[in-house]
Amino acid sequence: MKSSSALDKKVIVFQLKDEEFAVSVQQVGGIERMLPITRVPQTAEFVKGVINLRGVVTPVIDLRKRFDIEEIPYDESTRIILVHLDDMEVGLIVDAANDVIDIPEDAIEPAPDVIGAVNVDYIDGVAKLDNRLLILLNLNCVLSNDEVDDLKSVKG
Repeated sequence: MKSSSALDKKVIVFQLKDEEFAVSVQQVGGIERMLPITRVPQTAEFVKGVINLRGVVTPVIDLRKRFDIEEIPYDESTRIILVHLDDMEVGLIVDAANDVIDIPEDAIEPAPDVIGAVNVDYIDGVAKLDNRLLILLNLNCVLSNDEVDDLKSVKG
C-alpha cells in the first residue's frame, strides 16, 4: 500500500442513489444525522428549509432534488453534510456518508460529458479507485451565485 503524499486529495465520500460522490474535507464542517428541518416558504424546490444546529441556523438542500434524482424517504443512514460555501455554511442531505479517503491526484480524470443524472457543470472530475468510481463535486457550481444569495436571505 502506498503512503499518502501531498498530492493526494482527502475527501468525504457519500452516496446518492447508487452513485458515490466526493467532496474535499477542507469544505466539510461536519456530518450530522437527520435533524428536524423548518420549511421556509418561497424558496427553491431543492431547499428543504433550515436547521438549528448548536444555535446556528443553517440552510439545508436536498442533493437528490438538486440533481433531479427521484426522492426517497429519509432513513437511518440519511445524513446532513455541513459544507462551507463562499462565506456561509449549508447542509447537504445525502443518502449516506460512507468514509473519508485519500485519492491520489493521478487517479482523478476530467469529467466525461455525461454522468448519470448529474449535470457535468457540477463535477470537478472522476476518480477511479479499485472497483469504485467517485464523482468529485464542485460545490461552488452546485449552487449558482443567485441561489447562494437566496440561501443567505433564508438564513436571515
